[in-house]
This record gives sequence, structure tokens and C-alpha cells, in this order.
Amino acid sequence: MRASLIQIAVDPDEPVDDRRARVARLVRAERGAADLVVLPELWPTGAFAYEEFAAEAEPLRGPTWTAMSAAARDAGVWLHAGSFVEAAGGALHNTSLVFSPDGELAASYRKIHRFGFDKGEAVLMAAGEDLVTVDLPQLTVGVATCYDLRFPELFRGLLDAGAQAFVLPAGWPARRRAHWTLLAQARAVENQAYMLACGTAGTHAGVEQAGHSIVVDPWGEVLAEAGPGEEVLRAVLDPAKVTATREQFPALKDRVLGR
Repeated sequence: MRASLIQIAVDPDEPVDDRRARVARLVRAERGAADLVVLPELWPTGAFAYEEFAAEAEPLRGPTWTAMSAAARDAGVWLHAGSFVEAAGGALHNTSLVFSPDGELAASYRKIHRFGFDKGEAVLMAAGEDLVTVDLPQLTVGVATCYDLRFPELFRGLLDAGAQAFVLPAGWPARRRAHWTLLAQARAVENQAYMLACGTAGTHAGVEQAGHSIVVDPWGEVLAEAGPGEEVLRAVLDPAKVTATREQFPALKDRVLGR
């Protein structure tokens, strides 16, 4: 399976509609080059642009849905469209959408762990409740978002739901980049699963982004890693490697707690 992670810079001077159109073009450009395309967290607004959340919030089937559904269909790819600010029932959510190659919605995920402690996303957005997996033709993928990466129990839950790979869009800050790489590898190693972590580039709302999107295999080896700027990161995933790793080093069979 060929995967492309599109590491996007969120420029505050770029109108959101223009960025949607630009990102849609980038997705379409992966036609024939990828089976799965992944976008970052909150790329329409910026993960730290808290003051823009309410103004840029959309219904589930809003402009981001429309643009990304069409892009997935035109490119003929599975598309994890990153996340956007969803307005639903009087609340805001950090919501991810996954589209099939025919442009149909395969899954949506509302971020469970909201970052900010007593400010920002933690107080402006409601928490999701449901773990989400998606059955791709060759892999079952578990979906998580950014700060979720720090909570291994979420990934254990996805593992128990059948996940062989994790897809994680993020807006991770540069000052904690070392944690980003460490935790992405740790989640892959401890669950013997692929990790595809797609971050944002540049600076928005005064917060420099880590970039360095990364693809890690089930043994913890880094297959591909981006730099700090805008980039399309590509890697090839071998579904058989998940099975082989779990058979050759069957640590998961020795789990005692949490089962």
C-alpha cells in the first residue's frame, strides 16, 4: 500500500477557501502515486488559531467535506482529510473525515483528548467519545488526532478493535518535536502496527510547527520522515509485515492488564 502524507503550512494570510482549493489540488496530484493520502490536523484554520475556531466552524457536510470528497474521488484514493472545526448541537468538535476512493464518507472521528489544559481547545471544543477504525482493502486503520498520541490506552483500544496501522493528523509545536518522534515510534512498537503521523509546517497563531511528519513500521523503524517545511512524504506499507512482526515477536499475547 502506497501512502502519501501532505505536510501543509497554515498561512494566516491565505484565505481558507483558497487553502481548501490548494489542498484539493495537492490531493488530486497524488492520483496514481498513492492508495492512501493523509492531511494534517485543523489545516483549514490552524490548530492554535483559537480565536478563529467559532468563526470558521462548519457543519459536518460543509465546505471541507465537499472539497475533500471531490478530491478523493478525482484522485481515486482513500483520503484521511485531516481535521476541521465542526459545529454540531451547539458545540464545537475537532473532527476528522475519512473518504473512500469514490468520495463517500468511510468514517468520522471526533478528537477525544483535547489539548490546552484550562484554555484553548480544551475549553473551546467538546470531547469525542468513540474509537474509530476503518477497513481499507489491505489494512485496518485506527484513527487518532495529535494530543491523542500521548495516551497509549487509546491505541490499545484501537488495537483491540483490529487496527494494524494508525493514522494521526496533528498540529504539533516545534518546541516538543522530540516528543512527537519518540511517541510516534513508541505507539508503533508497543502495538506492532504502522504509524502514519502527519503534521503541519510553518508558523500560525505565533506557534512554530514541528513539521517532520513520519511513517514508522511495526518494528519501530522510521520508513520516511519529512523536514520542517511543506512537503509530500511518501512511503510503502507492507500489510504482511504487521502479521510477521506479531508472529515473530508475540509480545501482544503476553498482555495481562487491560484485557
